[in-house]
Amino acid sequence: MQQKLSDAELEIMKIIWENPEENTLFSYLMDELAARGKPCQKNTLIVLLSRLVSKGYLGATKIGRRNEYTPLVLETAYQSAQTRHFIDKVYEGSVKGLVTNLIAGDMLTEEEYEELKALLEGGRRG
Repeated sequence: MQQKLSDAELEIMKIIWENPEENTLFSYLMDELAARGKPCQKNTLIVLLSRLVSKGYLGATKIGRRNEYTPLVLETAYQSAQTRHFIDKVYEGSVKGLVTNLIAGDMLTEEEYEELKALLEGGRRG
């Protein structure tokens, strides 16, 4: 299983995953964090990026005096792994328990409920 990300690390990964470019520059991350109301000190960002590289989430390539960062883990792969971990931990592996809680806890909009219902009625495809 992939190592869990801290909230700050996840915020950085979201910016990288959302970036339409294949590689992400340090300056782009600084600007995006500031634009999201989460400005970061340069040294703090360097440490967070270093952790993401050592955890295997990012690749770093030195281009002159700057680094370009490339995601090594897809967002969907991270989401799937974390969802599985959450279901195992909180619901003892029961997806039904999670879905029941979402419905019983009135946590779904009517539109989300209808979409989920249609997915369930459609069965597994593949």
